[in-house]
Amino acid sequence: MASFLNKFQDAVRTFARSPRFTKDPRKLQFEDDINRLFMYTSYNNLGKNVDEADAEQIIDMASKASFADQQKQVQENIHNQIKSLCTVMDAILLDVNEPQESQSKATPSRSGLSFAIGRNGPTNNHPDVPKTRPLKRTELSQRLKDSIGYTLDVKQSQIPHSEAGQGLFLNGEATVGSVIAIYPGVIYSPAYYRYIPGYPRVDAQNTYLITRYDGTVINAQPWGFGGETRELWDGLKMLDAKLNRDATEKGSDRLWKMLSKPLESSRVGNGEVLERRNPLALAHFANHPAKDMVPNVMICPYDFPLTEKDMRAYIPNLSFGNAEEVNMRRFGSFWFRWGSRNSESNGPVLKTLVLVATTALCDEEVLLNYRLSNSKRRPSWYTPVDEEEDQRRWS
Repeated sequence: MASFLNKFQDAVRTFARSPRFTKDPRKLQFEDDINRLFMYTSYNNLGKNVDEADAEQIIDMASKASFADQQKQVQENIHNQIKSLCTVMDAILLDVNEPQESQSKATPSRSGLSFAIGRNGPTNNHPDVPKTRPLKRTELSQRLKDSIGYTLDVKQSQIPHSEAGQGLFLNGEATVGSVIAIYPGVIYSPAYYRYIPGYPRVDAQNTYLITRYDGTVINAQPWGFGGETRELWDGLKMLDAKLNRDATEKGSDRLWKMLSKPLESSRVGNGEVLERRNPLALAHFANHPAKDMVPNVMICPYDFPLTEKDMRAYIPNLSFGNAEEVNMRRFGSFWFRWGSRNSESNGPVLKTLVLVATTALCDEEVLLNYRLSNSKRRPSWYTPVDEEEDQRRWS
């Protein structure tokens, strides 16, 4: 295992120095990441019986396969893992011996959607909601660990600085290439940036925003810790106030808050039923490593196909607006409308993010390289893991 990882790191460094990519540093960093994810997730796919010869073959494939083929394989590898996790969650939560209730007959917990449409509003357009076992989140989390070997906890971070706050911890053991967490929340395509709460100062009072390489922004603040049941969720529930108890709000921040556009419930999702107890929907609590520490996970873009109806409840994301309405193209730091309606050849997807283990994990804090931009002043606690990666990411 150690030998494989050392060879892999050498391969990554060689790839990153390739002169044919130097004209587009941002693309280089993305292809570098996909190259790593291809090797990590392919290695994970082989299971416990992997040997040195298999590892050598993966490295050889990574050096020869096109970027498009690697990207496609990463999506397939991640999807297979997510599908297995959903199957496990179904086995834990669904009571196949109980009759299923239609959402129009069931009494879901009151969400933002129910307030928006009224207590007696029509609900017969909503999908049937399976009856689930009344497990508390802690019980569900423990049963998940019993099934797959790990779960997640949120508790005081071990990062030695005053702003670290709560951190994400893996409880159990996970192998290299495992999907260990999903980044939850409301998804904004570039066409809807202006609707992100707080726009244009979107990060003034929100540290739970993350951006994919394609420009998609995910706001995890409304998700918070999740919930205690499977319910209709429209993205209006806000983060528990205690998570921001140490935040200070300056006068200018209050002004931007007042000017910010409110979330429009009619433009968020379709009243989908989500399993808000999902123990792995906590990626937004992962901290950046302190000096002399190294990250043990990396971000992976995952396009969840909405045609997978049986899995939908376990994907903790909603799209703001219709992500397929407008085709946007990036030029430098700006996004422009480009062409006509953007249609996906393989059907509609949710553009989400997951965290993938880059080493074997065992009862430890999950650490993610934030790769903050160097174009503005960074927080005092931020120590770059790799300054060149940061520069390429935001070039």
